[in-house]
Amino acid sequence: MPTLPSSSAQAAREALAVRLSHLRRDAGLNGRELSARCGWHPAKTTRIQKAEAAPTDADIRAWCEACGAEDQVEDLIATARAVESMYLEWRRLHRTGMRKVQEHFYTLHAQTRVCRSYVSNVVPGFFQTPAYATALMRSITDFQGTPDDVAEAVAARVARSRFLYEGNHRFVVLMEEWVLRSRLGGPETMAGQLQHLLAVMPLVSVSLGIIPFTAQRTVWPLEAFYLYDDHRGVVETLTAEVNVTQPRELADYGKAFGELSKMAVYGAPARALIASAIDTLR
Repeated sequence: MPTLPSSSAQAAREALAVRLSHLRRDAGLNGRELSARCGWHPAKTTRIQKAEAAPTDADIRAWCEACGAEDQVEDLIATARAVESMYLEWRRLHRTGMRKVQEHFYTLHAQTRVCRSYVSNVVPGFFQTPAYATALMRSITDFQGTPDDVAEAVAARVARSRFLYEGNHRFVVLMEEWVLRSRLGGPETMAGQLQHLLAVMPLVSVSLGIIPFTAQRTVWPLEAFYLYDDHRGVVETLTAEVNVTQPRELADYGKAFGELSKMAVYGAPARALIASAIDTLR
């Protein structure tokens, strides 16, 4: 079973807290003494050392200065920022709307040669039609209560589809059959989306496998995840984007992807499942 990536993010926070605690001890300071030098309440020091509060850049600078370890500042700040980027809440990412996040993923895809995607909830963004993307992003915006820039965000998301047709990019996608049957938008929107899947399947850049309802499971249904080449993974939960960079975790997700791919059908059988889903909309 793959390690829960949010657990790894917490482990990284705890490792940073341990490093700061060691600096304090090496300086011969107790918590109250360090707090006094930093000019904050001792409770703040306790929360940082227990990984209950993430230190800001200013906190790290003050901590290192109090411990006479100014040479550690830049490394610790870089470490803290890396930890912070591992687990990013959607509401925080979407605090000014969804467009900027979509532009970030556009850049990520531009830099990626092989993107392996497993989806159990919705069609991946680079396959989405404007109507389907609008229905999905409208529901996300309404659920999160974040600023409404759906039209701009949809344009940025759909722009990713260009990489299906140009450049040296490869998209290897595994999709649970449930995704074909789950209706986002009206019947016309879903039918258009499913027809689009049939249209992109023959592209040389695309490999699309469908995991049927009837497949004998060797790996249970998982939350959607995306593997960008061999150096980064993104797992999408209800509340957050979880970035995976640890080699052991990436290997686990790669193994899961390989097992899931054995349960999928391709070519004519996959097209038949999509066509069947279209028929149910008529």
